[in-house]
Amino acid sequence: MVKEVYQVHQFVELSGALTDFNALALNGTGQVNDYLHTLTNIVGEEIVEQLLSTFSAVYEASADETMFINGIRQQILGDVKLGPVARNLIKLWYTGTWYQLPNSWREGFGKSEQDTTFFVSSASYTEGLLWQAIDANPSGAKGPGYGSWSQPPRINFNNAWQFKPSTKFR
Repeated sequence: MVKEVYQVHQFVELSGALTDFNALALNGTGQVNDYLHTLTNIVGEEIVEQLLSTFSAVYEASADETMFINGIRQQILGDVKLGPVARNLIKLWYTGTWYQLPNSWREGFGKSEQDTTFFVSSASYTEGLLWQAIDANPSGAKGPGYGSWSQPPRINFNNAWQFKPSTKFR
């Protein structure tokens, strides 16, 4: 149980760093456990643990945000194994869709029968971060109310993720 809580916490922080949405916004979508479960089912527990431990190591070794961002770019997004997985995670959070990993990744690290392009759930579409980022409502869901289309979007983004030096994940 403690391991699961720790893993979810790491997953939320990694997702926040990759999407620039804070934990409150990510948890507010109700998708955290579904996305972690989807990721684990497709790439496997070992790669998920490698992704999360690399994130934690970069985070804890960084003295400031610039050092952290460079570490994420080099050790996660620039990594042959972790980079495509992290980019898929970003797309998943923004669109609610898991996109099939590139063939080069699948050939190098294993194919999963479940690695196809799909919506995780009907709620994942409506809870995609895309809608918050552009201050719009998903088509066919979460109606904004009569006459709201006559007003310009009010983009007031205050859900940004923040690097907090000296955070420890253990």
